[in-house]
This record gives sequence, C-alpha cells and structure tokens, in this order.
Amino acid sequence: MLLKMKVFGLAIDPFTNAPIVILKDSDEKNALPVWIGVLEASAIASELEKIRFSRPMTHDLMREMLRAMNVSVKRIEVIDLKDNVYYASIHIDVDGRLCVIDARPSDAIALALRMESPIFVDTSVLDKSKTLDITREGGTGSAPKDLLEVLSNMTADEFGKYKM
Repeated sequence: MLLKMKVFGLAIDPFTNAPIVILKDSDEKNALPVWIGVLEASAIASELEKIRFSRPMTHDLMREMLRAMNVSVKRIEVIDLKDNVYYASIHIDVDGRLCVIDARPSDAIALALRMESPIFVDTSVLDKSKTLDITREGGTGSAPKDLLEVLSNMTADEFGKYKM
C-alpha cells in the first residue's frame, strides 16, 4: 500500500554526518528518514528555500527538459529498502503513456519538489526502515532505535531553515 508523504525537512546523522531527508505523512504519524548524499541534499535544500542559480543545476535541467517535451511527473514512489539501500521510481506521462523510471530516492525527491509532484512511500518500506542498520565510521552496528524515533518525532521548528 502506498502512503502519500511530503518532505518534512533535512537533518544530519549525528553518527556519520550524512544528510538525511525526512519524509512524513500529512498527519505526521509516519516518518521515513532517507540517508542521502551531500550534493542531493544541496539540491533538495535549494528547492525548499527556492534558491535560483544563474545557470541550471542538474535537477533544474531535468525539469526544463521534461517541460520542453511536454512530459509530466505524475508521482514518485519510494518502493523498497534492501540491504540499507532505498529504491524509488519516477512515474511520468509521455503523450498519455505512463512510464516508470528507476531512480535514487534523493534524485526522485529533488525532481518531485521541482515538478510539484506527489511523493508516495510503500508502507513496507516504513516497516523495513524501523530495523535499518546504520554503519558508523570505523565500525558497524545497529542504529539506536532512539535515533529513528527522534527523527520521526522531530517537529518542524527543530529542523531549522530546511523544512517545508
């Protein structure tokens, strides 16, 4: 089953210093932390802040190419979590034909924000994320359940400037 979610904000993993994009449903009862790269976090943050650059960045270029070809992004879906890797798909409409494209969640989210497209998460991904293993620098181990709980329960004010 798919659950509609929105970008709630960006955070930094205190153990790895990796950026995390937090997705939450409209009731803020369900949250999904997705660990992403620095460049992708920058792409998401710049769109959340409506920062415009003099030259198009990658996701802006993708948006303009899709618009020029009259292609719409119907939705993106975070569809799986395997071996600590999230999987997503971008659903586009090309002349009335639906095409599904494999994507990294971070790129799909950055594009969805630019195209004002809805974001969905498969509820099985939410379940799997509760047992997500995090590898700390210099060692391995399971994520403290408190980290996932803390991220899930953060309020919009606790995210600072990178929130919706």
